[in-house]
Amino acid sequence: MTDRIKIWGSAIRPRTIPLSLSGVIVGGCIAVSIGEANLWAWLLCAVTAVLLQILSNLANDYGDFDKGIDTNKRTGPQRAMQSGKVSASEMKRAIGTVAVLALLSGASLVFLVARLSITEMIVFAALGAGAIAAAVLYTLGKRPYGYRGLGDFYCFIFFGLVSVAGTFFLVAHQWDYAILLPAAAIGFMSNAVLNINNMRDYVNDKFNGKNTLVVRIGINRARRYQTLLIIAAFLFLTVFTIINGKPFWCYSFLLLLPFFVLDLIDIHARPPRYLDPYLKKQAIKTFILAVVFGVSIL
Repeated sequence: MTDRIKIWGSAIRPRTIPLSLSGVIVGGCIAVSIGEANLWAWLLCAVTAVLLQILSNLANDYGDFDKGIDTNKRTGPQRAMQSGKVSASEMKRAIGTVAVLALLSGASLVFLVARLSITEMIVFAALGAGAIAAAVLYTLGKRPYGYRGLGDFYCFIFFGLVSVAGTFFLVAHQWDYAILLPAAAIGFMSNAVLNINNMRDYVNDKFNGKNTLVVRIGINRARRYQTLLIIAAFLFLTVFTIINGKPFWCYSFLLLLPFFVLDLIDIHARPPRYLDPYLKKQAIKTFILAVVFGVSIL
């Protein structure tokens, strides 16, 4: 029993969970800072985001193994199906179960808790369905978009724009186009995590025909892309803080920039196979950035 818990605990990839909460934290804190907020909606946003992240991780485990990408030559932690300890049928049931839970959580948020109009319900129901589809189709199906270099685009949309801006609207029940600045910033940070993952797997992915963005542009351009993502994220957060006329302590998030720069220096210097530790570092630091930025806004 203990072994099974460890196996499934590893399969859901706990180190990615803080990343899934980053956008919800930023969007919710900004919503609370401008007045009355629906805290139950904020909670359900968090639950749904975590379930979508787990769904994506499980689907990725199944999809890569099914397509022969997860071999013994792959760098990084051994995945559940790759280890042989989880069968295809077990993983399919797990994917189906988490998908249903994400659907129920999202439906409760949109139709029961968020107090939306009919039009708003339709829009958010469509976004929710799109998020579930994006989580599953990254590596599953006949033409998974993750194998065509489109993972970064969907990651930016759903873990950046939708996560932050969607949470903001559902919690505050109002709109401000300026919210797209921190939403894009979290999207850039989420892409930075995905980019490290794909740099780590560059050799294996290229050999097996998984054409991630890193495989398409090459490892050196991917390192430069990583730098641009970090710079853009801090720039967008700074611009948002400026245009909202926030006091000086709201710029405290800039104190975290040197820690990201130190990681960038190492990422530029190390071969791809040694980048796995920076995947966890980037996810945790993105979460800390979201907390510091969100709390300072409050």
